[in-house]
Amino acid sequence: MKRAASVMVAVAFLVFGFFAVSSIAHADEIKVVGVITKIEVAKDGKSATVTLKDNETGNPVAVNVTDDLTLDKFNDHRILEGDGIRCKYEVINGKNESKFFKKTAGC
Repeated sequence: MKRAASVMVAVAFLVFGFFAVSSIAHADEIKVVGVITKIEVAKDGKSATVTLKDNETGNPVAVNVTDDLTLDKFNDHRILEGDGIRCKYEVINGKNESKFFKKTAGC
């Protein structure tokens, strides 16, 4: 009986530890779906700051974009102000750094 109780306690600790670690790992990633209100490409062309109007809250969200594929889409005018965007970002050093940036209706 004592052995069964100790096994159950050990399993409970393992399950709790798994959920605690998995929730911490994904806590920093934030998802937003919204419309682009402003695109500012840096002079060197290696980054851009995009302001989205969040569909859920209506608040503006500024996101830094540094991946080459998305920057090319800004330069080729395949992504423009007024386009609907699905974005995932992380807050790094107080700035919203884009991890995923794509049009909602496809590409």
